[in-house]
Amino acid sequence: MTHAESGRENPFWTYEDFFLFIGAMFPCAALAYLATMPLHFPSKGVQAIVSQFIWYALGLAVLYILITVRYGQPLWSSLGWNFHFPGALTCATTGPALALVLAIFGGLILRSPPDNTIQKLITDRLSLIVVMLFGVLIAPVFEELVFRGFLLPLLVRSFGPALGIVLTTVPFALLHVSTYGWTWQSLLIVGLAGLVFGYARERTGSTVASTMIHMGYNAMLFGLLLVQRWASIP
Repeated sequence: MTHAESGRENPFWTYEDFFLFIGAMFPCAALAYLATMPLHFPSKGVQAIVSQFIWYALGLAVLYILITVRYGQPLWSSLGWNFHFPGALTCATTGPALALVLAIFGGLILRSPPDNTIQKLITDRLSLIVVMLFGVLIAPVFEELVFRGFLLPLLVRSFGPALGIVLTTVPFALLHVSTYGWTWQSLLIVGLAGLVFGYARERTGSTVASTMIHMGYNAMLFGLLLVQRWASIP
């Protein structure tokens, strides 16, 4: 029996909490930007990642207030962060394979390479290390907690697993499409990845499962980026 079939997904928070979270993320973004303005950084790429790290940390604090302070419930377990789920090895290998498949698919449907914001952040070795560490280890954790841990259970309760996964993928794809260029092709590729992340979360009942796939996916994308940069050196 799958997690979705068992009917255990019954979040105690509401859409009001989700919209409170969304509203709080705007001042959090402003605070993160203001916090980095007076500091000196070796490159704009490092500054951008530090700013985003602060933004995500503030966002996690908002989740803590909404889940733990408001409802008196533990943050991580409430959002499905548990390591007891079936198919851990499958989750570990799915991410890189998914990235390869979607990279090939993207090459078929994209007429020209998208304007990748991440590549602009990488200007030297330090910025490369910082961007990769953030993209592989930090960003997937926060994003999976928000989209598959916080939002998905609400939508599954309202619309069922299939539509809930699809609806969760829409804001996830919109958040990332600016990184890969504002095209429907980029939106589709990120959306397909989001569907897999959501399916893993619903199938296993664990946000750790979707995070593992997300991490592997991002790691492979960075690997492909490094190969591309190396191949372009004359």
